[in-house]
This record gives sequence, structure tokens and C-alpha cells, in this order.
Amino acid sequence: MRSVRLVKLVHRHASCNLSTISLSLVAFLRIFRMVFPARLRITAVSCLLLLTFTACNGDESSTTSLPSDTTQQAGGDESSTTSQPSDTTQQAGGDETTSGGDESSMTVRLLTHDSFQVSEETFDAFTDSTGITVEQLSLGDAGEMLSQALLTAGDPLGDVLFGIDNTSLQRGLDGDIFEPYQSPGLADVEDRFKLDPNYRVTPIDYGDVCLNYWAESFGDNPPESLDDLTDPAFKDQLVVQNPETSSPGLAFMLATIAHYGDDWETYWTDLRANGVAVTSGWTEAYYTRFIAHGGDRAIVVSYASSPPAEVYYSDPPVDNPPTGVVTASCYRQIEFAGILAGAENVDAARQLIDFMLTPQFQNDIPLNMFVFPVTESAELPEVFVEHAQIAEDPFMLDPEQVELKRNEWIDRWVEIVLR
Repeated sequence: MRSVRLVKLVHRHASCNLSTISLSLVAFLRIFRMVFPARLRITAVSCLLLLTFTACNGDESSTTSLPSDTTQQAGGDESSTTSQPSDTTQQAGGDETTSGGDESSMTVRLLTHDSFQVSEETFDAFTDSTGITVEQLSLGDAGEMLSQALLTAGDPLGDVLFGIDNTSLQRGLDGDIFEPYQSPGLADVEDRFKLDPNYRVTPIDYGDVCLNYWAESFGDNPPESLDDLTDPAFKDQLVVQNPETSSPGLAFMLATIAHYGDDWETYWTDLRANGVAVTSGWTEAYYTRFIAHGGDRAIVVSYASSPPAEVYYSDPPVDNPPTGVVTASCYRQIEFAGILAGAENVDAARQLIDFMLTPQFQNDIPLNMFVFPVTESAELPEVFVEHAQIAEDPFMLDPEQVELKRNEWIDRWVEIVLR
């Protein structure tokens, strides 16, 4: 599916003349090594050539839909349906308006994954203080959002991109899709969140992907480490997500690589022998296979913020979450925002980046996206203070290493676990 989506985008942006087709092919080949696993590359190129031939022999006025998928958590993982983003979108601080025209100088377009959410009054406050309207355009899950940004590098669909995280950051930096900007709000952000010394991206929030477990299933002997999952006592209890199709699935695979080094393949061989189950994404794992919602698995790859969410949304209300977190298993994901190179409204984009580091925006993050704000002055809601568990020493690999080895690691994981 990942190869088909990207080929569709190239097909949509191609026109039937030799110059444009050549440019489209060059743009595709520049990024296709970064996006496709080795085993999908031949298929991707074949589909590209076929679609280009079809486009040039059919109705040149036709277009192909841009993805706009549905996901569950920040940096969401799985895809459902695809549709073209509308030229008319609901804007914060006003009625429906169309992009372009004389109003463009007073509008900043924010590109996001479809798990992005803040309160309506948050962007209203930005508009009230600056006179700038925020137009949000959701581009599917985090991977699809980045793919579209790479395909339109230099001529972006918007001014600011939100939602690229440290597992895919290097791909965006290597694609030159951002222009540098050092926000004064970074003075309130710890250095451990600032992964780009050239300030092409600004950290906005973070979260930990961790093992969650159903407390009643284990009593006084819950899992406490990655090693525990290979113990026969936990046989047929774990469900994970496929790292090819899932953001938390990728993060958990990276956690095992960070912890076990060259022995990570042996670990996954042992997990398979101990009955690990695999789903395509977080929704299926948590709401279908996890015992909390009627499934048969008592351990699931989820988030450190899942227990607060269980309490916050519980009906009837509960005082304590029914799930626990194995903090020794957590992989840290940091989400960034950046000004897109070629943005039409750079000044407004800078003001929006600054706003994202203010208390108004930072304090609104936890109960909307169930991740943590990055500024030191941000205040966590009570349910987070009481029930969230933050890993003291989470796993995190260098973004350059992840980009260099990602496809190789995923291909090897598939061979070990799924074949």
C-alpha cells in the first residue's frame, strides 16, 4: 500500500509533456530509496511507469486523490481510506474560506497528520492576538504526510508542517523540506529535545511508546522488562504492531534494537517462539486484540499516556487505571514542527511556531493528543500528574542511524517474524 500511495501522488502531479514527466521521475527517484523497502522497489518503479503511460494516453484533466487517512494517536499509524484534501477547509477563528487570493497574507496553512488536535479556542486565541487565521490541512498518517512534503519540496502545500518525529526526522532533513528558524520560545525547552542544531525543526511535544499490560491478568507479577516477554510465563500474551505500517510498531522495534544491539534478531526469534501476535496498526492491537476491549492478549505495545486516557474516558468513572506501563521498555518519540522551504507566508509561519511554544498551546496538548508538552513551564492536567508514567531513561536511536538502517531492519524483521 505504501508504494501504491506514493506512485499515485507522482501520477497526480505529472502532466503529459516530456519535460514535466522527466522532472516527476527525477523527484520520485530522489526519494524512493528513502521511502520504499528494498523488496518493494521494483514494484514501485513498474507502477510509476505504467501510471505515467496511462496518464499520457487518457484524459489529461483527471487527477488522483491525495491520502487523508484516519489514525488514533499522535503520529498515528494505520491507514484506512484516501481522499483528496479539500480546497475549502474549516479555519480556526472564522467560517469556511478558500485558500489563495488577497486573504493569503493573513492566513497560515498548517499541514498535519490526522491525529493532530487542539481545542478550537487555542487557534482562536492565536488569531485574536495576531490577526492571522490558521488553516489546518490533514494529510493522512505521519508517513503519508512526510511523503507528500518530500514530493512537493520547494513548492509546498502549506507554510508549516507539524508531526514529523525523530524516527523519520532525518528523511525530512535530507529532503531539504524545511528552512531554519530559531524560535525565542526554545529558551523554555530542554536541550534533550533539540535534535537539529540548525533549527530546521522545533520540538513541540513528546511521548513514550511502551508495553502496556492488563493489571488483573498478572496480579503481583506483571512484566517488568523486555526480557520478560520471552519467558514462558508470558507465552501468547503479547501483541505488537507491524513496523512497516505502524508508528508505535516501528518505535518498539527500535527499542529492541537500542537495547539488544546486534542480538535484536535473536530476541525477535524468541518472541515469535513465545507466541507474539502482530497487527497492522495500533487500533487493531489495542481495541481488538488487547484484553481491555475483549481480546485475548494481556500485553500490548501502546503509550505511556494510555493509563491516563483509560481514566479520563472511563464510563463509569474509575479512580485508578486498569493498565500498567513497563517503563523499562519505552522508546521516546519527539514531534517537531518546521517552516516549509518555499512557504508563501514565512512571517506568519514563524509566529505560529512561536505560538506552539506558548502556555496556551502547550497546556492544551495532553488532553487532546495524549502526549507531553516540551516546555518546562507547561502545566500537566491532574489525570496526567496522577497516572502518567514517564520513563527515566527511554530508548532513543540517533535519527541518522535510523534513516540509514530503517529499511534493512524492517526487511529483516519481516523475515524473522512474519515468514
